[in-house]
Amino acid sequence: MSRNYTNQISSMCTTNRFFGARLWVLLAGLLLSTGTLAEPDTAGKPLRIAYVDFPPMTYQKVDGSPAGTFIEVTRKVAVEAGYQPEFLYLPISRVYLYLRNGRIDVWPGSTNVPALEGEVLETWVSPFATQLSAWYLQGTKPLTHFDQLQGKTVITIAGYTYGGLLYWLEAEGSIDVTEAPNYRAALEMLKLGRGHYLLGHRDPVLETLSMPEDAKIRESEIRLRNLAWLFSLANPRAAMLREEFDDAYIRLAEKGEVPPIRKFGESAVIPGFPEKYR
Repeated sequence: MSRNYTNQISSMCTTNRFFGARLWVLLAGLLLSTGTLAEPDTAGKPLRIAYVDFPPMTYQKVDGSPAGTFIEVTRKVAVEAGYQPEFLYLPISRVYLYLRNGRIDVWPGSTNVPALEGEVLETWVSPFATQLSAWYLQGTKPLTHFDQLQGKTVITIAGYTYGGLLYWLEAEGSIDVTEAPNYRAALEMLKLGRGHYLLGHRDPVLETLSMPEDAKIRESEIRLRNLAWLFSLANPRAAMLREEFDDAYIRLAEKGEVPPIRKFGESAVIPGFPEKYR
């Protein structure tokens, strides 16, 4: 075989190897761009999560993004469980509706909501609790027994049933119930004398007490309620989702990345509290 022919063969092989290598680089880049070579669950499966205005636990920032202590923990747990959280800001009444019809998958909120009985599965873990209190003006008698509400006007926040307590208040003929659209409006109503007591959860009320005149507002504790994740039973994977969230939370708690697992229980309530809603 002549030397020129041998050189031609060698040159062709080198050229083929060069173009072959470039072809593999191009193919690898194409596959990576389409996600074919990526880890199948790196991005996570989408999970529709509703949240309400309940600062500092859950609220919407000025730019429209979700924020709050419970939001951050929810995001960590969802990602740990293999999901990509998609947060949706809603009024509380819409949250209940969407949990019933399956338009959302989960809500980080209060446990034992009568309106959601048979509609949701709650996680076994409870990362936080919220204190329900009666708020009143300085000079008004502290609420130490529910009989004191007889003949009084009670201010409530629109959309909240307070674990069913609202139904009892509305059924009591001698108790007048009036509604405020939000906590700021409710506090102003209280200061204007449009109600004797305001039923409100401690965290959002304290977050709202920002004006100098708010210093005359006092608090009587009523009950402590658990916060957890409530999964819509309209989703056929509700039981699996709950298990995945519980497991993910336990793993994160063991690493110190979320609050320690707390005892799942509710505190005693003040005397006269309706037995049905304890």
